[in-house]
Amino acid sequence: MSLGDDTGRTRTRLPEAGGDPYGGARRNGRSSSRSLVTVVGVVVLLIAAIAFANRGGGDSDAEEGGDSPKAAATAPTGEKPVASGFAHDRQGAESAAANYAVALVSADILKPDRRAEIVREVFVADKQASLADRFDKAYSKEFLSRIGLDENGNAAPGETYVSRTMPIGTKVTGYSDAEASVDVWCSGVFGTAGEKTTNPVTSDWFTMTLQLRWADGDWKVDSFAQKDGPAPVPGDDKASTAEEMAKAVQEYGGFTYAR
Repeated sequence: MSLGDDTGRTRTRLPEAGGDPYGGARRNGRSSSRSLVTVVGVVVLLIAAIAFANRGGGDSDAEEGGDSPKAAATAPTGEKPVASGFAHDRQGAESAAANYAVALVSADILKPDRRAEIVREVFVADKQASLADRFDKAYSKEFLSRIGLDENGNAAPGETYVSRTMPIGTKVTGYSDAEASVDVWCSGVFGTAGEKTTNPVTSDWFTMTLQLRWADGDWKVDSFAQKDGPAPVPGDDKASTAEEMAKAVQEYGGFTYAR
């Protein structure tokens, strides 16, 4: 599916016949594509650092028999899912591109109300109306139904939909005071965690190219495109169960990115 030359490609990874890892069936190969606007390894170190910091530098409570603090689900970091107010320089353009990549390939882009807000926050004013219309057509009720979501972009009861993008790095391929072109290399997880889902959570690697324009005192997206890779050799990680994946999505908040 394509949203047109101005927006690049919309990728959709559809289920393959007979493939349902959560139900025990063997999945045949790599799925075809992911929703662009579909629709991290440092995360382990970050979580460890946060856990250490929250301990207060010691474990005296355990030694004294006191109650340990109970784990609590984290909220997405940052006051808003999409950041703004980027510096008017190359680094600011990279920060904007990384943040916008996270927003454009997120579960929120599939929700009509949130999608309209993302379009206003991310794109230059003269592209917003046409893009809103294209996105609405691309993420139609029929499209959402094919990936197991209702018309509001919500998963069925007992299932959890996830689409999160993790920028690995950025590269400026063109820059002036008025415009910038930035490649954002990303990894992501997407799909539906549920025992009977036909769209199980999987991962992919892709590079998003964002053409930015300096407008109204900030970097905004003029157009974007996406291509597969670069992708590393798959590891030997054991796939988690649907229950484990859904729990992780609920307990670990997402991130916005900045340099």
